[in-house]
Amino acid sequence: MISDIKIGITGLPGSGKTYALLRVIDMLKEEELSIGGMIDEPISDGRHKIGFTVKNILTGESQIFANQDIESKIMIGKIGVDLSKFEEVAIPAIKDACEKCDIIVIDEVGKVEVESQAFIDTVKDALDVDKPMILTLHKKSRNPLLQDIRRRDDVRILEVTPTNRNLLPYKIIRLMNGENV
Repeated sequence: MISDIKIGITGLPGSGKTYALLRVIDMLKEEELSIGGMIDEPISDGRHKIGFTVKNILTGESQIFANQDIESKIMIGKIGVDLSKFEEVAIPAIKDACEKCDIIVIDEVGKVEVESQAFIDTVKDALDVDKPMILTLHKKSRNPLLQDIRRRDDVRILEVTPTNRNLLPYKIIRLMNGENV
């Protein structure tokens, strides 16, 4: 039986937040739980990140929302961000997860994502749903949404490091099963 725990995975860029999250999702799928929400995935040219896609975990629908060809006020280095493309996939993915799934996943509540007020509102609503949730959180952001999430009594924050990233998924599963770890 999965408890209604909400887990925030934080860590420095490249520490393995999404890696740990994907491992947890795979482990939860073995328990035949329905998992919904969204994942941000980097696009690489083999050497550098050249963009990002956002993917609906439930439907598999994905959309490139950041790459070097997009002109935008919001930039990640040389990569332009199209928030409307992000919202097109992310918002319905989170809302569907709240309604239809056993577990809600939001990857990532980060600098770019919190530029979207619609995303912020959707995440706040999702946090109030009585279902287990796993979020990845930008480590250093001072955004009010991230600060609110960190302050909540019902969110357990775990930090990923290169040292613990292989063990952390197991710890998360134990927490979700209601064990004290």
